[in-house]
Amino acid sequence: RADRFSHTLCNIMTDPRYSKLAKLLVNYSTELKKGDRILLDMIDVPDEFTIELIRAVRAAGATPFVETRHTRVGREQLLGMNEKQAADVRDLEMFRMKKMQAYIAIRGADNMNENSDVPSDRVQLYSKVIRPVQDYRVNKTRWCVLRWPTPSMAQAAGMSTEAFENLYFDVCTMDYAKMGRAMGPLEKLMAKTNHVRLVSPGTDLSFSIKGIGAKMCKGDRNIPDGEVFSCPVKTSVNGVIQFNTPTLYSGTKFENVRLVLKDGKIVEATANHTKRLNEILDTDAGARYIGEFSLGFNPHILSPMCDILFDEKIAGSLHFTPGQAYEDCGNGNKSAIHWDMVLIQRQEWGGGEVWFDEELIRKDGIFLPKELKPLNPQNLK
Repeated sequence: RADRFSHTLCNIMTDPRYSKLAKLLVNYSTELKKGDRILLDMIDVPDEFTIELIRAVRAAGATPFVETRHTRVGREQLLGMNEKQAADVRDLEMFRMKKMQAYIAIRGADNMNENSDVPSDRVQLYSKVIRPVQDYRVNKTRWCVLRWPTPSMAQAAGMSTEAFENLYFDVCTMDYAKMGRAMGPLEKLMAKTNHVRLVSPGTDLSFSIKGIGAKMCKGDRNIPDGEVFSCPVKTSVNGVIQFNTPTLYSGTKFENVRLVLKDGKIVEATANHTKRLNEILDTDAGARYIGEFSLGFNPHILSPMCDILFDEKIAGSLHFTPGQAYEDCGNGNKSAIHWDMVLIQRQEWGGGEVWFDEELIRKDGIFLPKELKPLNPQNLK
């Protein structure tokens, strides 16, 4: 048994995919420079990869600071969290974050539902109090967030552990520079668009993105990546949207989420867990307004994995986000939550249409204008 363990550990430590991913995160995603300080926030990640990432940071001339966390320990902390402790955590985390020029968070979990029994009021309390740290990190550092492949993720994706690991490293180390070049025309088009209409089975939603702008995501903030996002004018959203992708939030898996919006506000919300859904949407006033609208097109991600960093990039998808808006391409909405909900519009998922200023931009997940066709799956692989 010891011999087998040593052999396995040796293989893990020499896996070239670890080195490739670490170098991409350091040299491309966060563009570390000599003298930078970076916080490596590692949650249930194998030590072997953490070590590889530390080495890549040092090779770039930067200084790594490492936080090692575990989801089961985090759950126990949340169960007993009170406002004073949350405030102390916020102050300590903010002090440290202000010392950093960059941040990488890698989040694994042996059990994706670990926090499912944490009372909603504990989660809401902590989310509200810690939000300033997240806002500082997003707006003031060069950051990248990604998951770590685990058997729990493989199970959620309906895949074997080995097949999921192979998919993970394929999608996380793809040619993001090539994808970035293909995104330019969509970013420009969204930036000058006024009116958007989304149509799918159970969905007919209209809103304005006039003056908001747009931003491409090409592997420099999330891995995996592959989206261009904007944000609705806060009070412009009207209609109904029916999501066909499961979404995991605060340890609970929601399915068949349906939102009705009037003048920007979610006035009706139903799902398989309608009560808990509405508890989350009642976290604060901003939680019932929308903080992001985005089109996803990663060619390697075709089916839901119940992990938002993957699901929001599904080829032929869009996501619509109750809660906090980003400072760039935002509408000023403030909230402790930011909940990306995904609608797949490819034909095998029921199809759908995206209209910009009365022009059909995407049908059944396929971009139609000539300048956008490089974003279709066959052209990005």
